[in-house]
Amino acid sequence: MAFYRSVGTIPPKRHTQHRDESGALYYEELMGEEGFSSDSSLLYHRGVPSALVNSQVWELSDQTRTPNHPLKARHLKLHSLETGSCPVEGRRLVLGNNDVRLTYVVTGGQSSPLYRNAIGDECVYVESGTGTVESVFGVVPYRAGDYVVIPRATTHRWVPAEASRLYAIEANSHIHPPKRYLSRFGQMLEHAPYCERDLHGPTSPYLVEGEDVDVLVKHRTSAGVVGTRMTYATHPFDVVGWDGCLYPYTFNIDDYMPITGKIHQPPPVHQVFEGWNFVICNFLPRKVDYHELSIPVPYYHSNVDSDEVMFYVGGDYEARKGSGINLGSISLHPGGYAHGPQPAAIEASLGAEYFDESAVMVDTFAPLDLGEGGLAVEDPAYAWTWAGRGPDDPAVFSNS
Repeated sequence: MAFYRSVGTIPPKRHTQHRDESGALYYEELMGEEGFSSDSSLLYHRGVPSALVNSQVWELSDQTRTPNHPLKARHLKLHSLETGSCPVEGRRLVLGNNDVRLTYVVTGGQSSPLYRNAIGDECVYVESGTGTVESVFGVVPYRAGDYVVIPRATTHRWVPAEASRLYAIEANSHIHPPKRYLSRFGQMLEHAPYCERDLHGPTSPYLVEGEDVDVLVKHRTSAGVVGTRMTYATHPFDVVGWDGCLYPYTFNIDDYMPITGKIHQPPPVHQVFEGWNFVICNFLPRKVDYHELSIPVPYYHSNVDSDEVMFYVGGDYEARKGSGINLGSISLHPGGYAHGPQPAAIEASLGAEYFDESAVMVDTFAPLDLGEGGLAVEDPAYAWTWAGRGPDDPAVFSNS
């Protein structure tokens, strides 16, 4: 995230002495991406950031993945999914592959433990609720409609002020704005649907005292995604100041300016972020196509290179009417066959001037498997809704 910020107290020159009022030296930490070749921040700690006193196994929730086989579209009803109340440990795996995992949790009022994802960045969509995310960089408040973007290996914790529905997009890579929105120096360009003013990061340090403090760390081994409980000699939230271009921030979908056209616009115009082998888009309330013969709902399309995941979070999604899709639904339309609007939705959309709908889309360029959470809340009839009949209909021939 090439957008410089400076918070708290830092020395005039990097990598030089920085001392407190008693003369004690602060400990400088460089947190950077891609070795020393991409975005970074410099943090100044009271304690030694690497002072570890214990390391134990942290047993993660069920990470089992089941291939989408036989191939078909899926409808997953997330509002029926029972989860733990912890914003981190209560997450259940809905869909995933080796590039990204989609999880869901409905929090109670409890805060999460200190947590660090050492696998990749997290982009957490707040479906509902308010609260804060505390981190080594400071505190950022969240509200419904926010994307909370947390860089890889950032120690943080979630502090809900009320029950919150959190849809976590956990990458094996970094998550950032699309490159086509940025100048060659990293500034957001005029055609981008949002800009730096819309990104809200920490504004002051957040200092916490403590000794022998546990941090839950999600990381990778040859066996896949695993967890470790690390115990630090001093509290990680001991940073008196930092500066750089790497830090957590929020972006609210109300600040995204939809791009529309005379005829139907393809999904890339709705893109908000991207990671390695996946993109994130949002479909929001907007004026629709104004050609006199336009068809406002999407045309049928084949996902030749990608699986498409839509999470329906607001309004009334026109293209899915009659399919059972509702708020809190996820649809998975995998690569390998054509999909599009329900047949009756096409004629019904003609003449429409405005769509009141909100959805978060993740397109992946490798096949998605179903997590145990997704399988638990699947609507088995969804795949047959375009035809109006399915394998239990006597008019359908037996595969045998």
